[in-house]
Amino acid sequence: MAPSENLLRRLARVNPTTAFLVALFLMLAGLFLPGIVGAALLFVLGAGLATLTFTTWPVQSPSTRALRVVMLVLLLAGVVTKALS
Repeated sequence: MAPSENLLRRLARVNPTTAFLVALFLMLAGLFLPGIVGAALLFVLGAGLATLTFTTWPVQSPSTRALRVVMLVLLLAGVVTKALS
């Protein structure tokens, strides 16, 4: 089994509510914590989003791909803004 298949199987077993709450916590903590600490948490969230986006890329429609890339770019822009402030 390829590593990406193993990753997908593990992700399929994650409770959606748990995944949402973890992502929400990371987002809020990243926004409210000052400077580089907040930026680091937002970066972790962005890295997870990028991994998920590109792992599931082949099965997504073009409109979903575009929306996910836009969200990723906005999140990474937030990381840079937070790190510089």
